[in-house]
Amino acid sequence: MSKTETTEQRDGLGDAGEQLSTAPREETDGVLGGPTLGVVGWIRWFWRQLTSMRVALILLFLLSLGAVPGSLIPQTSADELKVADFKKAHETLTPLYEKLQLFDVYSSVWFSAIYILLFVSLIGCIVPRTWQFVGQLRGLPPGAPKRLTRLPAYTTWRTEASPEEVREAALGVLKGRRFRARTAGDAVAAEKGYLREAGNLLFHIALIVMLVAFAWGQLFKSEGGKLVVEGDGFSNTLTQYDDFKSGSQFAVDELEPFSFTLDTFTGTYEKSGPQRGTPRTFEAAVTYTRGGGKDEKAVIRVNEPLKLGDSKVYLIAHGYAPVFTVKDGKGKVVFKGAVPLLPLDNNLTSSGAVKVMDGYRDKNGDKEQLGFKAFFVPTFAGAGQGSMFSQFPALDFPAVALTGYYGSLGVDSGLPQNVYQLDTTKMTQFKVDGGTGVAKRMLPGESMTLPDGAGSITFEKDIKEWASFQVTQQPGNGLALAGALAAIAGLTGSLFIQRRRVWVRAVRGEDGTTVVEMAGLGRSESTKLPEELADLAVALTATAPPAPEPAEAEASEGVEK
Repeated sequence: MSKTETTEQRDGLGDAGEQLSTAPREETDGVLGGPTLGVVGWIRWFWRQLTSMRVALILLFLLSLGAVPGSLIPQTSADELKVADFKKAHETLTPLYEKLQLFDVYSSVWFSAIYILLFVSLIGCIVPRTWQFVGQLRGLPPGAPKRLTRLPAYTTWRTEASPEEVREAALGVLKGRRFRARTAGDAVAAEKGYLREAGNLLFHIALIVMLVAFAWGQLFKSEGGKLVVEGDGFSNTLTQYDDFKSGSQFAVDELEPFSFTLDTFTGTYEKSGPQRGTPRTFEAAVTYTRGGGKDEKAVIRVNEPLKLGDSKVYLIAHGYAPVFTVKDGKGKVVFKGAVPLLPLDNNLTSSGAVKVMDGYRDKNGDKEQLGFKAFFVPTFAGAGQGSMFSQFPALDFPAVALTGYYGSLGVDSGLPQNVYQLDTTKMTQFKVDGGTGVAKRMLPGESMTLPDGAGSITFEKDIKEWASFQVTQQPGNGLALAGALAAIAGLTGSLFIQRRRVWVRAVRGEDGTTVVEMAGLGRSESTKLPEELADLAVALTATAPPAPEPAEAEASEGVEK
């Protein structure tokens, strides 16, 4: 076909022909390219992309992917000491990680940006779909198509009941099966499965609730740790915590008013078999009060916290706190108390420090400070049985090795110190009789005499235990749990509920009988739709039974004659 013929044919068809023609257009203005988007057009395009389900899924994937470094790399908000150790061990990676904010993933700019975009995307996706769903609920089931035979599920029969009777019976059957049904012309239209879209919307709303709960929990949370020795207590004030972290919007006056005392800690362990040393009983008996009320008793176990208002008190660790008595050269007691020691292994081999900061004077009457490095084992293997490590976590054969120092502990410098470590840079080591000459192994009730009349230290028979507690206040947990349950319910509904429509048409046939047509259409393919349609047809035949075929009717009339 020539160019002239094509132009003439297009001109003959007019504007419609120009729209339907596949011939290439002639550019008359000499400008290449199509229409361009203005500022408003680009904003609309960006909004459509952001609120699409595809982008929402991509953002959800990126959020999950962004949480991976938060799980693998130590976070400042969780453990500053681990972050410091990681930086010392990875000096090359540290500058890169700091620029990428990988030590503060959940408060980083890039994670917050993904979080906010996902939040906006879900809202922009849900709002229009909600209005559409409300419109569907307020609307009526659509009328029957002209040709029901083209639908995937179809059946027909003839009946002697009138069309009005059939339609009335069909309306009752469908409503009895919880279909929304109405009569539209010569047919009954019905629809069911609206909860599928409701479940879909519930799932997306639940995601928003979970995002809000997560943000709320991060902003208003508080978390602190406290080590308590048997017989000692704790009051829920900021100064009582060993370490404390909180969200940016948390106020100190929001701490729940309560206090508790650790009465006893009970720990039992498997004594034989492949699980030897595994804890069997791990519980702390406490006496607590709420806001100055009466004393109450409770037992805190692992994963069974004590709930006090919005706060929960978790039992997270335990260890031993041997009692030591230190006397000066004149026999005056300058220190007596339980010293918590940190476990080094599963058998509770422990180490720590005994610090005498005040009250001690040397033989010349000058003020001085004492320090002792302590290495404790609850079950000692015995002399000559190898290195001094515990054989079992229970107090079966306790022993301690002490190394003494005198001088300055460095606590007056104003710099924070680890209470479980001894800074010996300004101290001199004692030379003692027995043991290695600088350290001495002792059993409960034994003492170590310090040289030159410096005094003594006694390892008392009373060995206490300590428990470490974590006090958390996370206001968004209940909301997050509700969102998670709602998300599961919504996802279940959207996966297992099928949206479908059913039409029943009844018209008078040429032979005077009523022709009944029944068809069904689902929004997704399902093998249950034909079964459901057959079940509805059987129910309808109770009122509109099939009429006999003409040949059968003639045969029955012949028999009667």
